[in-house]
Amino acid sequence: MKFKIIITFLFFATNIYSQNWETNFEVSKNRAEKEKKFIIMVFQGSDWCAPCMKLDREIWTSIEFVNFSDENLVMLKVDFPKKRKNKLSKIQQEHNNNLAEKYNTVGYFPFIVIMDFNGNVVGTISNKKKSAMEYIEIIESFQS
Repeated sequence: MKFKIIITFLFFATNIYSQNWETNFEVSKNRAEKEKKFIIMVFQGSDWCAPCMKLDREIWTSIEFVNFSDENLVMLKVDFPKKRKNKLSKIQQEHNNNLAEKYNTVGYFPFIVIMDFNGNVVGTISNKKKSAMEYIEIIESFQS
């Protein structure tokens, strides 16, 4: 019985601090406009880009960043996996390709585009060796 309680607790504890990612730009933009939040569009290669995986593991899922983003941001993941088992649907891949053509023309990974709630680009961040709090400070600097 104790084992089941521990497993249940661990399941809920890990889900409490997981990021709520959108994968559709229009949905993100509508939600951001409604909630008056900034959009953080993250271009990543989830199964091949080591800096992307590190950013996800150390920044996006940190308690500090999750708490900040829940209150202030709409997180939009624009993923480009390479492994067959992680392949996106054709529609999602086309959607991501179109976003990359418009917002990540150089093809950097990871690459972060910061937008206001109207969908206007206010800044970008390329890969930085920063803490979660430093990322929060950078994002806040674009909000003022």
